[in-house]
This record gives sequence, structure tokens and C-alpha cells, in this order.
Amino acid sequence: MQILIAFIHRVINLCHKELLAVLKDPANRVILIVPPLMQSLLFGYAASFDLTQVPYVVLDQSRSGASQSLLNRVDGTGVFERVATLNSSDEIERFIGNGDALLALHFPSDFEERLTSGRSAPLQMIVDGRNSATANSAVGYIRAVVAGFNSTLVTDQAPSVEVVARSWYNPNLETRWIIMPGMIAALSMIQTMMLTALSVAREREQGTFDQLLVTPHTPFEILISKAVPPIIIGLVQSSLVLMVALFWFQVPMSGSLATLYAGLLMFTIASVGIGLSISALSTNMHQAMLYTFVLIMPLMLLSGLATPVANMPDLLQTLTYANPLRFSIHLVRAVYLEGAQLQDVIPDMIPLLVISVLTLPLAAWLFRHRLV
Repeated sequence: MQILIAFIHRVINLCHKELLAVLKDPANRVILIVPPLMQSLLFGYAASFDLTQVPYVVLDQSRSGASQSLLNRVDGTGVFERVATLNSSDEIERFIGNGDALLALHFPSDFEERLTSGRSAPLQMIVDGRNSATANSAVGYIRAVVAGFNSTLVTDQAPSVEVVARSWYNPNLETRWIIMPGMIAALSMIQTMMLTALSVAREREQGTFDQLLVTPHTPFEILISKAVPPIIIGLVQSSLVLMVALFWFQVPMSGSLATLYAGLLMFTIASVGIGLSISALSTNMHQAMLYTFVLIMPLMLLSGLATPVANMPDLLQTLTYANPLRFSIHLVRAVYLEGAQLQDVIPDMIPLLVISVLTLPLAAWLFRHRLV
């Protein structure tokens, strides 16, 4: 019994020592409390597959009372928001392709005539398949509205509206087609930020970084030497994920490899800039790892990888403009699934350039001027 009591006493002392080592640093206390609160709020608001506001467009070639009655039911759900009434089918591609509308409803010219004559009337629904979960939910909502409309039609022939759904960019609404292109950017960001965050912090901890600063090398040269290897590693990792998506999961690629890698290069540079800034702010590797893990979760959650940015509250949507992963995922999906060209993804590359221009000079400045 005395041996057991002594063993328990030693274990308690060791646990007490470890708790003191973790909690004595004020920065650690903040990291233990603030991130779980912040991440739980982000998950509660951002990680939502519920459809609360679905933008859609209408091409009503029937212009009849029946089509208008059905559209009134769609608008009356409080979920669907009509953003445009189109005049030709050519306009559908612009609204769906740009992400301005999640779906398009097309009423043929003989819509009411078919219902009046007792035949089934087709209602074509074109959905954006780049987010399969949201697209499936939207299709289900529309089918439910149409079923309610059909129940009001009372004739001898029992006519009905038949929903004909088509999915663009992801014909079978397979989740893998959406997740894998996004992972090309997301998985490389995790490793790239971790490598760069640890690079300077490791040398500070070992005492070699101060020696490096007094060498004839300029901070800019040191910055380049710290940035280039992670950029190369990040691009290699993106290539590995790309090959897995192409050859293992057989997700077909529609766009140009040159355009894809131009976007990935800009994104990797922006990620390296953030990682180097973290590293320059950290006094040791432990802090660098904690800061990186704290930052990666919100970046992933606010990127649109799993849930659409449009589903998030307005404040969180505004915060996503500082997230390079948001623009890179949109860029990769546009090139991979839609076949977007370089001029089409310039709006995504400009924010990545801005983030790089801000973070890389900041990291270079912090190399010499960080407050200890």
C-alpha cells in the first residue's frame, strides 16, 4: 500500500509540474480558452448545410398564369430569392457560372397548354453542381414546392408538373467531385504554413537566427531562402493531390494545367507569407505550432471547402476576404470543373497577390524588429 501511495504521489507531482509549465505562460492560457470559443462559434454559424437564402433565376417562356402561380409558391417559401428574370437560355450560363445564382428554372412556351390539355408539363431546373450538398437540398425543396402545386390541380386527366433536373459541372452531384479539387489547395496549405511557421522559430530556439542576422545577408535574402523551399514543397504536395484526384478517383479536369498552377503558385506564396509572419512573431517552436493550429481551423472553415460562403452570416463573409484559401478553392474549382481560363480567375488571383504583398514584407520587417 505504501508503494502504491508513493507512486500516486509522484504521478500527481509530475501532473502538477506539467500543468504549471502549460499554464504559467499567459499566451498559453489565452490559446487554451479563446480558440475553442472562437471555433465553436465559427462552426455554429459557418458550417451550415441549411438553405436559408437560395438565389435563382427564371426563364419563363410561357408567361402564363400557371407558371406565375408556381413561381409565387417558390418565392413564398422564404428560402428562394429571385435575382433575375431572363429573356434567353444563353443568360443562364452567365448567372450559374459566376455563382450569382444556385439554380435556374425554365418554363417552356407550352407549359400551361400542356396542363390544360391534361398532359404533364416539364419544368427544367438547372443547378450549380459545384456544391453537391446544397444542390441536392435545392432540388429537394423545388420538388416539394412542385408537389404542393400539383395537389391543387384538379382535372379529370390529373395533369402534373414534372421536374427535370440537370446539374452543371458535376452531372451526378458526387461529393468527391467537389471535395477533391478543393483539397488540392487545402492540404498543401496545412503543410506549407506549418513548415514556414517552424522555420524561423526553430532557429530562434536554437540560437542560430541571431547569428544569421549579423551575417552580410539582408533580411530580404533571408526571407527568400526561407520562402522558396516551402513554396516548392507546397506545389509538389498540390501535384500529388491532383494526381490522386485525376487518376485514382478519376475526377475529370476541364481546364488548363498552366492556369491551375499559376493560381496555386500565387496561393502558396500567400500561405508562405502568413507562415513566415507567424514564425517571426514566435519565440519558439511550441508557440509557432500553437499559433498555426489556431489559425488553420478558421481558415479551413471560412474557405467554402465544405459549406458555401454564401450560407454564412454577412460578418463572416466579410472576414473571408482575408482568407487566401477562399480564393484558391474557388480558383481551383473554376479551372478544374468549369474549364476557366486565366482571364476568368484574375479576380481570385488579385486578393492572393495583395495578401502576399502584405505578409511577406511584414515577415521581413519582423525578422529584425520583433519585440522580444
